[in-house]
Amino acid sequence: MTVGGFTIVRNGLKYDYPFVESIRSILPLCDEMIVAVGDSDDGTRQAVEAIGDDKIRIVDTVWDDSLRTGGRILAVQTDLALSHVRADWAFYIQADEVLHEKYLDRVYAAMKARYNDPRVEGLLFDYLHFYGDYDYVGASLKWYRKEVRIVRTNAGVVSWKDAQGFRRFDGRRYHKLRVAESGAEIYHYGWVKPPEIQLRKAQNFNKYWHDDEWVEKNVPSVFVYDPHIALNKFTGEHPAVMRSRVENRTHVYLPERPRLSLKDRIRIELERRFGIRPFHYKNYVRIS
Repeated sequence: MTVGGFTIVRNGLKYDYPFVESIRSILPLCDEMIVAVGDSDDGTRQAVEAIGDDKIRIVDTVWDDSLRTGGRILAVQTDLALSHVRADWAFYIQADEVLHEKYLDRVYAAMKARYNDPRVEGLLFDYLHFYGDYDYVGASLKWYRKEVRIVRTNAGVVSWKDAQGFRRFDGRRYHKLRVAESGAEIYHYGWVKPPEIQLRKAQNFNKYWHDDEWVEKNVPSVFVYDPHIALNKFTGEHPAVMRSRVENRTHVYLPERPRLSLKDRIRIELERRFGIRPFHYKNYVRIS
C-alpha cells in the first residue's frame, strides 16, 4: 500500500496560510507529496522548497482567473494536483488544514484496514474549525462537521464544486463517494488570521466566486470577527507543527455571548445529546 499527499497553494505567504505546516503534518504518512504551486509573487514556491524533503514534488501551475463561478478554479487546480499522485491512496490537505501527529498511526491503520475493501472509495475526517483565535472552535451549524480527505486514485475521483470535497465521475454523471471513518480530526485554521490579513484574504478569495464589481460592493473595507458567533473553548493541544504560530500570535480575540436562533439551539442540543445533526448536508455516503 502506498500513500500520496497532495495540496494546492498560491501566494500562501501573502495571505498567511499555514501551508508549510499543512504539508509537514501529513508527510510522515506519505511516500510522495504533490504540491501544485500556482503563479505566486511572494516566495511561496521557495518556502515549499525550503521544507527540504525528497518526497515533495512541486508542480508549477498558472491559475485561470477567468474561472470565477462557484470557486471552479480551486477544483481545477485540485484535480491537476491529484492527477500527479501515483500512489494507491491520495491524502488531500488544504493549505489551511493540519493533521495532528496523534492521529498518524490511526489514519495509517484506517487506510490499511480498508485497502482491500473495494466498497470504500474514501476516508472521512471530523473537523475542528478555529475561529478568531487559536483558543476557540466553531460550535454553530454553519461549520461543516465532516469531509472526505483521503481517496482512492483508481476510482475516478474528481474534486467537487469549490474543492471542499470529492465525487466519482463514471463518464456520464457524478456519484457521492462511499466512505468509511478515518477516526481522526482535521484542524482547520482558515479563520485565525489578524483582521487586516483576513480582510486581504477575503478580498482575494471572493474573486474565485464573483466578479470585481460584486467584490467591491459586498466585501467590507474593514474586517471584524463576529463577537457573537457560537464557539467552544479549545482545551486540547495544537499539532506540533503549529505551536510556533500559536505561541507567536499577534491577534487576540475576545468573543461575547453568542446569539443563536431557536432552530440552531434545538439542533445543537440534538447533536449534543444524540450525536445527530438534522438536515446536515453530506457530500458522501458513509458505509459501515
